[in-house]
Amino acid sequence: MTKWTPTHEAPEPLEGPVVATITGGTILWFVLFLAQLPFYGWFEDHGHAWWVWTCLAGGGLGLIGVWYVRKRDAALRRHAAKNSGHTA
Repeated sequence: MTKWTPTHEAPEPLEGPVVATITGGTILWFVLFLAQLPFYGWFEDHGHAWWVWTCLAGGGLGLIGVWYVRKRDAALRRHAAKNSGHTA
């Protein structure tokens, strides 16, 4: 078997409003969790209680994601500021 080799270079990664995207997704997970809480009994009776806890886990992991992308964004800004200072 031969090893697969790419025929072209990979594109540059897209940078967008990462912090806002992760924050919005985290809020959505928490809203879904809160919306399902009044129906917890129904979910539990039908064997779907894990849906509620999945939403809570998504919100919790989203908080870690918000922390991570804010630190990443700050590090990228520091790096850009440091590099622009050296080239001037």
